[in-house]
Amino acid sequence: MSQVFEQQCRERILAAAAGAPLLLRGGGSKDFYGRPVQGDIVDTRSHRGVVAYEPTELVVTVKAGTPLAELEAVLAEKGQYLAFEPPHFGPDATVGGMVAAGLSGPRRAQAGAVRDFVLGVRLMDGQGQVLNFGGQVMKNVAGYDVPRLLAGSLGQLGLLLEVSLKVLPRPVAEATIRLETSQAKALALMNQWGGKPLPISATVWSDAGHPDGEAITVRLSGARAAVAAAQAALGGTLVEAGIASAFWAGVREQTHPFFAGAGGANEPALWRLAVPSTAPQLDLPGRTLVEWGGAQRWLVSDAEPRRIRETAEKAGGHATLFRGPAAARDQAFHPLASPLLDIHRRLKATFDPRGVFAAGRLYEGL
Repeated sequence: MSQVFEQQCRERILAAAAGAPLLLRGGGSKDFYGRPVQGDIVDTRSHRGVVAYEPTELVVTVKAGTPLAELEAVLAEKGQYLAFEPPHFGPDATVGGMVAAGLSGPRRAQAGAVRDFVLGVRLMDGQGQVLNFGGQVMKNVAGYDVPRLLAGSLGQLGLLLEVSLKVLPRPVAEATIRLETSQAKALALMNQWGGKPLPISATVWSDAGHPDGEAITVRLSGARAAVAAAQAALGGTLVEAGIASAFWAGVREQTHPFFAGAGGANEPALWRLAVPSTAPQLDLPGRTLVEWGGAQRWLVSDAEPRRIRETAEKAGGHATLFRGPAAARDQAFHPLASPLLDIHRRLKATFDPRGVFAAGRLYEGL
């Protein structure tokens, strides 16, 4: 079945070289992300299944069209998980889409990003060639780290066929606490905690969706003794396990009340600002949710994009239009400096010299 799928894709790639570009697509759960592009869809969902799984080695190799929920269920049977907590944004999310989008959830600041867990990939480039990069252990990664490069590439460099991922055991114990505090105080606390040996696996500050108003929610993960000691040291109110699980899922999948009424055609845009965790509260209109120890700040605002990006730059970071009307998405990602844009162009020319894969999802012309 895999050989049939690959042969069909190779034929389409070679045929498309002189015609309409191809749009690589899994479940389509992240179609909203990035610049809008057009092309003949290559649906990867028939290319699914776990190729190899070694729980004792903490590695799994899976076909790119495999439903993300299916992979997570397989890992859960062995008490393991994808520690970067990738968002699904829909029931049809696939493993390939997860890697191509490069998005991570609440645990990212503690565990790492998607790219940190990609050990190897099998890729079909713009000339129909099947290429293998990396392997199934970290020591196999030498030279230019192509597997990590593909995380977040949004299908601009090639068709992912298989992915090898590092997995981790689930924490023995977890607890979630909540402390009422302002955003400025929450940022100070997050940075203070960051310098201490605390088993913090996620932090969220928000003034939306909680009856007590402004509050910071902290998840502790690890050994039972460590979690209990940290809980006693930090104080706050313990959140019941079921409520805590729903809360973190809501933040990851953007069903938390903060995200309601954001990013639609007649709604304020949803922005993702990546800044140093030590950056102070940003002077921007709208409402804010702070994650990753202060390093990721979601903003729901109708402010001018230029103002938002200038504010992020002054803070030492950048801003991405995460959800918004199609017309605004033409400038979804923060503009690149000329040297970086040149690197992107050369990478695109290397992996897709004929321009087979629908260009422009990241930046115009790429």
